[in-house]
Amino acid sequence: MNIRYIATHPFSDQKPGTSGLRKKVRIFQQPHYLENFVQCIFDTLPEPAQEDILIIGGDGRYHNRQAIQTILKMAVANGFRHILIGWHGLISTPAMSAQIRKYRALCGIILSASHNPGGPDGDFGVKFNMANGGPAPEKLTHAVYEATCAIQEYRLLECDDIDLDTLGEIQINEARIEIIDTVTNYADFMEHLFDFDAIRALFKSGRFHMLFDAMHAVTGPYAKELLQRRLGAAADTLLNAIPEEDFGGGHPDPNLVHAHKLVERLFGANAPDFGAASDGDGDRNMILGRHLFVTPSDSLAVMAANIHHLPGYRSGLAGVARSMPTSQAVDRVAEALGVECYETPTGWKFFGNLLDAHKITLCGEESFGNGSDHIREKDGLWAVLFWLNLIALRHQPVRKIMHEHWRRFGRHYYSRHDYEEVDSAAAESLMTHLRDQLENLPGRRFGDYQLRSCDDFCYTDPIDNSISEHQGLRFLFEDGSRIVFRLSGTGTRGATLRVYLERYEPDPEKHELDTQKTLNPLIQIAENLARIQHFTARENPSVIT
Repeated sequence: MNIRYIATHPFSDQKPGTSGLRKKVRIFQQPHYLENFVQCIFDTLPEPAQEDILIIGGDGRYHNRQAIQTILKMAVANGFRHILIGWHGLISTPAMSAQIRKYRALCGIILSASHNPGGPDGDFGVKFNMANGGPAPEKLTHAVYEATCAIQEYRLLECDDIDLDTLGEIQINEARIEIIDTVTNYADFMEHLFDFDAIRALFKSGRFHMLFDAMHAVTGPYAKELLQRRLGAAADTLLNAIPEEDFGGGHPDPNLVHAHKLVERLFGANAPDFGAASDGDGDRNMILGRHLFVTPSDSLAVMAANIHHLPGYRSGLAGVARSMPTSQAVDRVAEALGVECYETPTGWKFFGNLLDAHKITLCGEESFGNGSDHIREKDGLWAVLFWLNLIALRHQPVRKIMHEHWRRFGRHYYSRHDYEEVDSAAAESLMTHLRDQLENLPGRRFGDYQLRSCDDFCYTDPIDNSISEHQGLRFLFEDGSRIVFRLSGTGTRGATLRVYLERYEPDPEKHELDTQKTLNPLIQIAENLARIQHFTARENPSVIT
């Protein structure tokens, strides 16, 4: 094979975040930039054996197809002899995890910046998943980063680009390349987990209508196969179902702001019974009932309370896990069911060890992600199918399901305030300002709220005893209310400050209050503690969810 060894130099900004390396498209288009990072992945992984499989695909954003051709040629040059690529270059993140586990692949490379915007001026990203189907652990991503600081050359096979749009097998010298249909594979998998007959009957009844917004992202083809072809949903069920390189000019983040057209439909006159959306790479979800937004934290709690009703989960819960900023709603369900509830840092990789050790069946994050032990990623369409199956089995609308849940477990009023693209130095100064107060604040009263404790969250993995420090600042009040501050690693410009606010309300007579008004005292406490306006120069959050 004609393999070139190309001289290069290190880039100083290739440290992966919680979900791989994310930068602006133009940064990835620099000579050697993508190649350096990919070569360092290959250099960090075990040398591939003849039978080892690599899977490549992405969410279809701008630069996806070109990057796949480059990575394919590098993979062959680095010894891979069996490579699977998603049809048209597309693989949702949950489908990638499922394919890795199905084919027992060595690893997979996902080209995505998840919920970030696409297009020539948008974002791009690369992350890699391991043989369990989950994101690479911190130990491995740190090793990749160290390699990027010293790289001197990368390997590239000289050959023509391949056809990504035709299913089948291609031979490149000694390497076998397969273009595979991940949509059918994923849909087949979902049929084993859910009662499709019950969901079909729900749609066939003619009394139920839903909307699903694929946001011109990767879940469009998957949703069309599942919701329309297999489950019989009406033709007008799907919105924005054709993937586009710039996501139709939108922001593929399924929240109340960026999926506003869907939200307007669900909160308007003649609203459908159920609404849902997924993000750029298909791992996030938003759930809506008629005139009701189900917070991701509440969604996780409802799933935990009802999972034993679904065919794929008849044995119930081994345990549950949530990211630290996620509300404590699922904690109360776990306590009632007598199962363990684990609190982890933000980042799906932290659930991997718990899942592999069979400590948990279900896990979720407040950032619109839920999943189970069926794969090792959060899964947007899986969550939608879960809710459809629940509605079909209980013969209740979303609002009724939520009200009964709150009556049993109480309601956790919860919100996240995001301050996006804040000056990085200013954001770090805000966090330092908060850390400097931690020792002196416990016991202090803020109006009706007395602070019980506060800390900089540190997580010790119960499986491998690895330690993850500085995962967010927690302020815990005597009545169970919480305020959490953390800086997000998912953006590509500046820093995103996230402020999480939570108040527990056991009284059923107070379960219909306005969330932001109910949380307003905590919002004011957060401002006073962190001096948010002073450090960020922002009067209001960029996004409230």
